[in-house]
Amino acid sequence: MTADEPGAVLKRERVRDFLLDLVESQRPGDPIPSERVLCARLGVSRPTLRAAADELVAAGLLVREHGRGMFVAPEKITQELVSGQQAMTVPRATGTWSSRLLEFTTIPAGARVGRRLRISPAAEIVYVARLRLVDGAPMAIEHLHIKAGLVPALSAGELEAGDLYEHLREQHGVHVREAVQAIEPTVVTRAEAELLDVPELSPALLFERLTSDTTGQPVEYVHSIYRGDRYRIVSRLTLGPSAPVPSAGVGHHPGIPPGDFAHGDTITSSTRGDIQSAP
Repeated sequence: MTADEPGAVLKRERVRDFLLDLVESQRPGDPIPSERVLCARLGVSRPTLRAAADELVAAGLLVREHGRGMFVAPEKITQELVSGQQAMTVPRATGTWSSRLLEFTTIPAGARVGRRLRISPAAEIVYVARLRLVDGAPMAIEHLHIKAGLVPALSAGELEAGDLYEHLREQHGVHVREAVQAIEPTVVTRAEAELLDVPELSPALLFERLTSDTTGQPVEYVHSIYRGDRYRIVSRLTLGPSAPVPSAGVGHHPGIPPGDFAHGDTITSSTRGDIQSAP
C-alpha cells in the first residue's frame, strides 16, 4: 500500500502516533530507529512511514540528518506571556542567549521607519542586524532601528555583549518604559534560512516592536524573525484577582533584551490576527 491508496491516511496516523510516543519517551538528540526497522515493526511501507515522519519534521519534533537518519529534535525555546491586572509582564525565555553582529551602520530613516519613530525620512538612524543564538544555536534575526541622536557613541561591543537596554540607560541616558509588540506568522527567505540553519520557506514568527522612553517618545523600531520550529509562545490568562507575583528576574524577552522592562516597567503585548509578509 502506498501513501496515496485508500486506508493510507489511517495507517499514517497510526505511524504518527507511534513516532510521537517514541519522541516523548526519549531525549533531544536521541536517534530514531531506521526506516527499515520501523517499517518492519509497524508493518507499513516506506512511503507511509515517510509521510508520517514528514509531519513530525515539519512540526519541529524530529530532524533528519543526511546519511545519519532521524533524531529527536532539540527542545523548543518557550516564552510565556503572563497577563497582569493592567499590563503584560514577560518572564524570561529559556536557554542561554547571545548575539552575533551582522551589520552596524548609520543610514537615513526612510519613510517607513521614519513614520514609526516620528522623525523625518532624512533623519539618521542607527541600523543594526543581529543573529540571536540560544546555547550556541541560531534562533532569531533582529533588525534594530534606533534614533541616531540618542546614541551618538553606541558601540559594536554594546550590541554583542550584555543587555542593550542597560547600555542605553547607563551609557546613553535613554530610559525605555513601554514596548508595543505584534506577533505574526511568516516564512523565512533564502538569506534568512541560511543564517538560521533551516530550509527556505520554513515557518517562522515575525515580531514587530516599537519601544518608547519615559516621555512617550519612540526610541527604537525592531522587527525580528524567530525560528518556528524552535520557538513557541505560551499565554497564561488570569481570569480573576490573585495575589501579587514577584518579578521573574532578568532574562530574554521575545525580541527584547532584558533591561528597563525587567525592572518593573510596562510591556504592552498584542497579537495581530491578520497575516502579513515580513517587512
